[in-house]
Amino acid sequence: MKEQNFANHKRLVAGYHYFTFSLALILLVLSIYSLFDAFARDSGILMPVMFILISFLIILMFFYARTFALKAQDRAIRAEENFRHFMLTGKIFDSKINLPQILALRFAPDDEFIELVKKAATNYLSPVEIKKQLKTGKEIITGFNVSEN
Repeated sequence: MKEQNFANHKRLVAGYHYFTFSLALILLVLSIYSLFDAFARDSGILMPVMFILISFLIILMFFYARTFALKAQDRAIRAEENFRHFMLTGKIFDSKINLPQILALRFAPDDEFIELVKKAATNYLSPVEIKKQLKTGKEIITGFNVSEN
C-alpha cells in the first residue's frame, strides 16, 4: 500500500464524486421540471413528488455515506496518532489537542512529532500552522495550499 502523505491524502473517485452526484442532481432537476409540468397540464402530481422525494433521499444518502466514512477514518487516525504519541512518550495526548490538529500532526515524522504536539497544545496551532512547521519531509507538502485546513 502506498504511504499516505499530504500530497496524496485527498482522493476524488470520479464515479462517486462526479458521476453519481451529477446523476442525482439531474434526477432532482428533472423531477422538479416534471412537477411544474404536471401543474401546467393539471395532471397528477403523485409521481413527480415521489421522484423529488427519491432524489432528495439519494442526495442525502450520498452525503451521509461520505460523512460517516470520514468520521470513522478520523477516529482511526486519532487512535493511531494517540498510540504513536504513547509509544514515543509513554503518555496519551494532551486534552488541549483537537481532532484537526491531530489530523495535521500525522504528517510529522517521529523526530518532529513530539515537539509539534507540544507546540500545538501550548500555542493552539491551526492545522495549517502545524503543517507549515514541518522541518523534514518537505516533499510531503508539495503543492501545499496554505488556505487549506
